[in-house]
Amino acid sequence: MDKVMSNKWIIALYVLPALLLIGIFIFIPLVLSGYYGFMDWDGIGAMTFIGLENYTAALQDAKFWDSAWHSFLLAIFSTLSLLIYLAIALILASKIKGSDLLRKIYLIPMLLSSVAIAQLWIKIYNPTSGMLNQILLKIGVENPPAWLAETSIVLYAIFIPILWQYAGFYILIYYAALKNIPDSIIEAARIDGASPVQIAFRIKLPLIMGIVKVTIVLAVVGSLKYFDLIYVMTGGGPNGASEVMASYMYKLAFDTNNFGYGSAIGFLLLIITLVVTYIVRKLTATKEEIQY
Repeated sequence: MDKVMSNKWIIALYVLPALLLIGIFIFIPLVLSGYYGFMDWDGIGAMTFIGLENYTAALQDAKFWDSAWHSFLLAIFSTLSLLIYLAIALILASKIKGSDLLRKIYLIPMLLSSVAIAQLWIKIYNPTSGMLNQILLKIGVENPPAWLAETSIVLYAIFIPILWQYAGFYILIYYAALKNIPDSIIEAARIDGASPVQIAFRIKLPLIMGIVKVTIVLAVVGSLKYFDLIYVMTGGGPNGASEVMASYMYKLAFDTNNFGYGSAIGFLLLIITLVVTYIVRKLTATKEEIQY
């Protein structure tokens, strides 16, 4: 086996299928997206080369920057929500009664499609018959809001089901990391008189900080390219109040048949995501990782 794996040609042969798939389904579409951004194209007819016009128009497009700001807001809320997920994972990992059942319950949203989740929350947010407004009426709120129709609150109303959808994913990651910590370390801390809070903040968190940094990158990148639930629930409305970069790109390409401009928006989304990912990784980088 060692002789086989030391042969560079055999290694290349094993890696080649994966590289081909990555090239066909990832790199080639990215290159084509950047290329189409230089064109005036409706997706069907002939393409006309117009240089950087689509890109310069996108950089001067107020709607694009509004959608970018909404995506950044989602990234901020997603990152802050990791604190809640981490707290829940710490509680579950402390061997409380019913932790196995709770872990299964938290994973339920991940088993549902985004369309199903969107339809569920549309009914919850219904201004007349929705469960949320019915509860508000019961507790004395006379005029509960139309959650998905008011420009001032629609974006934050959509954030809730998005964060709920991925809660189980991050809780499971944190839970697995916490359970991977050797019991001997925790027992030694208890013998030394450390309280549960001290164990959580001074032992457990430093030991899983590498995982926490990975989840921060996942949350930020996932938020910047998020699309499906927002598109189903509001389509970016009302009046663009819940538009994000991905949904704005989709509208330009498929609703207005402006594939050239839509491709330019998509390529800018890629660049913004790469830049933000690099910045996040630099901000969360440390010289040393604690080993155990």
